[in-house]
Amino acid sequence: MRTAFGIGILLAGTVFAAPAAAADNVVVHQEAVSAADQQAVLAYWTTERIKALIVPSTVHNPPKAGPDGAPWTGENRTIGRLFFTDHGEDASCTATVVTSANRSTVVTAGHCVNNTDLLGDNNAWNTNVLFIPGYHDGRAPYGKFVGRLGVADATWLRNDQQDGAKYDAYDQAFVVLNPNQQGKRVQDAVGAAQRIGFDRPGDTVEFQFGYPRASSDPARDNLPEYTGEELAYCHGVAKQYPGTPDYPDSPGQWGPACTMGGGSSGGPRITDFHHGIGTVVGNNTHAGFFTTGTDNVCTTPDHTGCTRYLVGPQFDSTISKPLYERAQHL
Repeated sequence: MRTAFGIGILLAGTVFAAPAAAADNVVVHQEAVSAADQQAVLAYWTTERIKALIVPSTVHNPPKAGPDGAPWTGENRTIGRLFFTDHGEDASCTATVVTSANRSTVVTAGHCVNNTDLLGDNNAWNTNVLFIPGYHDGRAPYGKFVGRLGVADATWLRNDQQDGAKYDAYDQAFVVLNPNQQGKRVQDAVGAAQRIGFDRPGDTVEFQFGYPRASSDPARDNLPEYTGEELAYCHGVAKQYPGTPDYPDSPGQWGPACTMGGGSSGGPRITDFHHGIGTVVGNNTHAGFFTTGTDNVCTTPDHTGCTRYLVGPQFDSTISKPLYERAQHL
């Protein structure tokens, strides 16, 4: 999903001068700042409401895993589910704790923070934002963190859901979190953070993570790691997806072959990944298809003979870094 609306640097109704020209497009939106607002978000996300976002699992599909999708069985402290309400509908994405000066910053997709309706109208910031790092099977092992501020690019706020070539590069955002109920900032509570990298090569081996609620592979759909309850991952060499002749994409949309569906948006693409820590170089936003075994963009209407890739913007100095720098110092 995409987005459309205003421009400038907005924080609680006040416009601030940007320190550099590249930061002029950074928009900061107040989410839940007061103690009362934070408590309201925590109260909103009841156990029953979270369960309503779980896709029921099925015993009909035997376990199946591969580089294009498998349950993550290693330790996970930095990646979690991001819950929110989008135009009156509850939803979830994936977000990641990244090293930051405020020790309270997560990175995700733009449409997980600010979105339009399905027609590309009525731009709005998502509400009831709640991040649960290490989420699994309804558990919050490190506590729950209410979103304090959303940070996105002003161009993303003008997204119309139609022009991917113009807007897909901007589908990235950061959320600055409040401390959890024990008063701990997220980086301190989980005891770790992923590095973040800009202008890195795209065609590298990547680990890609998410909390998908569906799979593009019918043999894997409804397995536990595709219900939103468990962390899934893909692993492989990323390709750049240019879009199709009829629907061209933004430059710099990269990702490996991957079957993760809705809910994995905002999840990280990580390089140099060892012992649970690496460098986040981009995030998941949408699918791209290549003819199987080639670098040719798939042209068959039903994607017969094609392989699905999960792609998204590669973080850069022009769009991503100003967002990150603003977020980590708020």
